[in-house]
Formats: sequence, structure tokens, C-alpha cells
Amino acid sequence: MKTIELNLPEATASRLEEAANKMGVSAEDLLRMSVEEKLARLDESFRDAVDQVLSKNEELYKRLS
Repeated sequence: MKTIELNLPEATASRLEEAANKMGVSAEDLLRMSVEEKLARLDESFRDAVDQVLSKNEELYKRLS
């Protein structure tokens, strides 16, 4: 596993720790889960954009093939 150091403003770090405590997880685990969720959303957004372009240009692609 790779380690990444992250500097957060004090207020953000406090909010992170409070949220992690409420969820019963470590701040590190909450950050990891948040990053993984964000990356999954980015992947989904990219797939949606590709699907939209392919659908929009479907007829053109058929004529070109």
C-alpha cells in the first residue's frame, strides 16, 4: 500500500475526525472510503459521457463503417 501525506486546514481536520468518530471508523479509513467513492463517480461520469457520444453519433458510425 502506498502512503500519501496530506495537509489539511485545522477546521477540516477537526470535521474529519468528528465525522469518523460518529461513523466508528478512523479518520484514515474515512478518507480512504471518500477517495474511493469519488474515483468511482469519476469513472461512472466518464462512462456516461462515452455512452452519450456513441449514442448521439451512432448513425454516423454506421455509415462510416
